Amino acid sequence: QVQLVESGGGLVQPGGSLRLSCAHSGGILSISVMGWYRQAPGKQREWVASITPGRTINYADAVKGRFTISRDNTKKGVYLQMNSLRPEDTAVYYCNTCPTRGTYWGQGTQVTVSS
Repeated sequence: QVQLVESGGGLVQPGGSLRLSCAHSGGILSISVMGWYRQAPGKQREWVASITPGRTINYADAVKGRFTISRDNTKKGVYLQMNSLRPEDTAVYYCNTCPTRGTYWGQGTQVTVSS
């Protein structure tokens, strides 16, 4: 059974940093393209970043240069280092495959950027 559990969110001031973690159940996820997504209040969920098994990486323009995605298959984890956070980064952050699978969505982790 596929499981994805996000953690690491919190309240941070503008300009601050957070590191999100996604613990997964391994198996097919270790050979899948994995992505981070976010959903801000009143907005649709959007793609943030993705990483292939070979570690080819892509970022949304809104986070390029500030966020870094990584993965460690031995630890069954996908990570998102977020620096220079802005209020507009406030959202619930999720991990999933890329493209997404509806049944894989977890509970997400809330990131709030506010002074």
